[in-house]
Amino acid sequence: MELLLEIEVHLTGAMNVKGKKQEVVMLPFTGKAGGPYFQGQVMGTGCDTQKITPDSFALSARYMLEGKDCEGKPCRIFVENNGHSLEQLTPMLVTDSQALAHWEEIPLKSVVTPTEECVWVRIYAE
Repeated sequence: MELLLEIEVHLTGAMNVKGKKQEVVMLPFTGKAGGPYFQGQVMGTGCDTQKITPDSFALSARYMLEGKDCEGKPCRIFVENNGHSLEQLTPMLVTDSQALAHWEEIPLKSVVTPTEECVWVRIYAE
């Protein structure tokens, strides 16, 4: 697997509601992104939404990155990361970068690693 993007996520709070059958937790965040093909930051605030039931866990994070691609051109990347565990998530990317346009069509995998300081999101080409 080839590392495409590494995002350093900093949580800015938490909101939750616990219903009869499930709990929903929303985690807004900011951050910066880097890697061999892109350097930039999270635009505004992203959000990770977690749905938790006694039998399941699902998460979906959505955010936009703004920065420069590997050719030094300004670009944006939309990231939607969905899955049922931090070790096995499926990201979907949309970008206006000509150099990175193929990312929209290749199989991707991401791994989320929480630390004491931040959360690391690493997106790989499979």
